[in-house]
Amino acid sequence: MTTATRPAPSPAARPAARAPRPDPGHRSAVVLRWVFLAPTMLGIGLFVILPILASLVLAFFRWDIITAPEFVGLRNFLDIAADETVRISFLNTTVFVIVAVSAQLAVAMLLAVLVQSRMPSWLRVFLRSTFFFPLVLSAASVSILMRYLFNESYGVINWLLSLVSIPAVPWLTSPQWAMVVVIAVYVWQNFGFSFLLFIGGLAAIPRDVYEASSIDGATGWRQFRNITLPLVSPTILVASVMAIISALQVFDQPYVLTRGGPGDATRTVVMVIYESAFRELEFGRASAIGLVLMVLIMLVTAAQFRLAKSFVFYQ
Repeated sequence: MTTATRPAPSPAARPAARAPRPDPGHRSAVVLRWVFLAPTMLGIGLFVILPILASLVLAFFRWDIITAPEFVGLRNFLDIAADETVRISFLNTTVFVIVAVSAQLAVAMLLAVLVQSRMPSWLRVFLRSTFFFPLVLSAASVSILMRYLFNESYGVINWLLSLVSIPAVPWLTSPQWAMVVVIAVYVWQNFGFSFLLFIGGLAAIPRDVYEASSIDGATGWRQFRNITLPLVSPTILVASVMAIISALQVFDQPYVLTRGGPGDATRTVVMVIYESAFRELEFGRASAIGLVLMVLIMLVTAAQFRLAKSFVFYQ
């Protein structure tokens, strides 16, 4: 006896699969995430993204905050290209970045290597705190103090020099010395951040590498050049990128110490932006200079990461 096989039910006759019910707990978790993210996103939008967009638009207008904005196209960029003060400020900033960043990284690396050497733990903690302390101080307050220390007439620095029969040096009134003082004050206050980065990079290097190299006869400078520098090169890249970005935007130290003088010897790009916007009320011109500086920072950062492929060693 044969049994007849039932025909397969058509797709239309099959019961529709039930959609999964939404999980109320998951939905509330998503809402809670957005609630916590909202203040940060709102702050970034209002105080970072919106000002950047406004500056990009304002760079093509002439506006003195009193009259209505006037569209001038590329006139602001042509004016700053022909402005001698702007060119000098970019040159000063370039010199400042090269010297200050080099000194900052060199001092930070030297002190980090010394602190990581054999010493009592309490002394290591004390030195770390001491070297980092200037960074937590206000740049304006530090610059005011340094302005008194380097004063030509009654400053402590010249008083100490007089004890060894060295004549008073016009630290803040000489074009040759003013930039030296600004760089020294900046490096003293900011090397602590690079110092902490290098401390972390050095601590991550396995001690076995140094012990093996010691067995092979490598000590001192050879260990530093062939082991320490290659293994800490990713940290050097991060420290150099952050140091250059910060130095390109230097304002507090030259403004408080010298007001950009004598003449234009220490006038930086950010100082010209400040003076154009809040003294001369030329907000379009200030925005154009700021846009050029932003493009310069992006190009320098991109070049650093491009060049890093040849000297950065990743374990």
